[in-house]
Amino acid sequence: MRYAVRHTTTYTYDAPVSDSLGVAHLVPRSLPWQQVTAYDVAVTPTAGDQASDRDYYGNHVTYYQVTEPHESLEVEGSGEIDVVARTIAPAALATPWETLRPVVAPTTRGAWAVADLALPSALAAHAPGVADYAAPSLTARRPVGEAVADLMHRVHADFDYDKTATTVTSQVADTLERRAGVCQDFAHLMLACLRSHGLAARYVSGYLATQPPPGKERIVGADASHAWVEVWLGHHDGADQWIALDPTNDQEVADRHVTVAWGRDYGDVPPVKGVIFTEAKRSTMRVSVDVAPLPPTAPSGPTTGPTTGPS
Repeated sequence: MRYAVRHTTTYTYDAPVSDSLGVAHLVPRSLPWQQVTAYDVAVTPTAGDQASDRDYYGNHVTYYQVTEPHESLEVEGSGEIDVVARTIAPAALATPWETLRPVVAPTTRGAWAVADLALPSALAAHAPGVADYAAPSLTARRPVGEAVADLMHRVHADFDYDKTATTVTSQVADTLERRAGVCQDFAHLMLACLRSHGLAARYVSGYLATQPPPGKERIVGADASHAWVEVWLGHHDGADQWIALDPTNDQEVADRHVTVAWGRDYGDVPPVKGVIFTEAKRSTMRVSVDVAPLPPTAPSGPTTGPTTGPS
């Protein structure tokens, strides 16, 4: 699938801002299953200083500073992406989950590189009840692919999608108590469940296509940023293997998901964050996301990097 993506964040203030410094994760990753053919990040008013780099996890990061006084600031990422379905080595899915715990079994090939993803993080803490909730899925010697898919199915069945149940700062304990949340909450819950049993898993931010394929119903999460989870399956066929699961929609991630960035939790990869200098008392934020399918292109050469940063 090929998509035109546009993600716009607009801030407005009730008094001028004299200086705005920000960090944005808006450029999708170039991956074996995802080709970024062109992408730009534009800041309005024009940033006096704008640069890009890679963070610890290899995500593309845009840094900007606007010193022109302004009462409105717009940060927009836009471009085109080609996405294909991923393939996973069958042997990776069949591996008993207990053998894939990087901290418990650090001699497993590649374990050292993902050990931090098996530890609690600020927004995916091991809240009381998390390990017990996950336990029925992670039974002894169960194949990891089957175990983590079962956990995804249970989260989808047991928790309601409710935009009013939580906020961007809600914790896993809040989600467990209210049995409701949004994609970010379900991803954090799954991360906490998996990590509480020693598995390595990462939070993934991205998008869903806004128009479903013919005959398919609209998926929850369209026209907004989306979040899901990737679980480490060990090293097979010469590379680390990961399974990507979307608990909000109870499905394995495929070519309708656009991957932007990943980390320990949302705190590592918010679309836009920053600091402003102002005497304003009130501010508002409006986010608009559009992921529109495009006609497919003929196969080309190897995956290229985004135009706004190093390849």
